[in-house]
Amino acid sequence: MIRKAAFILGVTLLVVLFFSAGTSAQDLDSTHTKELSQRVRIAPESVFESFREAGMKPVNHELTPAEKQKVLHAFALLPPLHQRILNQHLQSISFMDNMPNTALTSPVDSAGGPKMFNITFRAGLLEETISEWATWKETTCFTPAADSSYEVRVEGGTLDAIVYVLMHEATHIVDAVMDITPHPAERNAIVEPTPFTKGIWRKMNVPAEPYLDSLLEQTRFRSGKTVPISLAPEVYQKLAQTPYPSLYAMAAWFEDIAELATIYHLTAKLNQPFYVVVTKDKVEVTRFEPMKNGLVKPRLDQLASFYAR
Repeated sequence: MIRKAAFILGVTLLVVLFFSAGTSAQDLDSTHTKELSQRVRIAPESVFESFREAGMKPVNHELTPAEKQKVLHAFALLPPLHQRILNQHLQSISFMDNMPNTALTSPVDSAGGPKMFNITFRAGLLEETISEWATWKETTCFTPAADSSYEVRVEGGTLDAIVYVLMHEATHIVDAVMDITPHPAERNAIVEPTPFTKGIWRKMNVPAEPYLDSLLEQTRFRSGKTVPISLAPEVYQKLAQTPYPSLYAMAAWFEDIAELATIYHLTAKLNQPFYVVVTKDKVEVTRFEPMKNGLVKPRLDQLASFYAR
């Protein structure tokens, strides 16, 4: 069974999965025998309840034919390993209106069988491109200036946002099954690193000493607070001096692997752009392009197994 801990930073829900005795999120049924894109069912009641407790009024979303095609396409674009792992371990997917975050991966009680999961997505995601969604998410890290001279924009191409988010959430399941990152029982535990976390992370949500930075520690996915948008150029200059592919990747090591795998897949395999641009008075002042970062590049070798057939 799986113990799940979740905490909300603004409108973003970060989910940590711990493997030990614990609670279930959804009962196992025969949904998982269908094609991946056909494993749609209402989200677990525990997911609805967590959002209600956050003051939301979540509602199940019935997919339209066009939305079903987008979901089918997104699954088809996953790496071979992700497809194999999900075929065995994805119980169901769900779509919801009025949920406060983009997506949530939850454990399913598998009654002693293989680890099983549900992924719940915000349905509005199906109407956004990666660039639109990623720009929205990135701008939530900053407090706008009164004169609006600074802007932060993510160029992630024109593919549907569900392509990015499904890859990210699917990587959480791959990580959970293959232990790419450690899964300690306590958030502050010091545990034996895996090849992926060694030298990069000290604890589950504490970067290794060389990459601790006072400004980056103030950013939203580290502190839960925003910083003035006038600091955005410096934020991305500091981020470029770390091995993390995004600000969100700095939240914890399980977000790090999900972001690294997703951005690599988007750029190297799907031939899409991915970079953050900060402008002042419409003039570019800083660009952060993670796949060109010399500290990120050496980590990409660890993703090779995702593409073995």
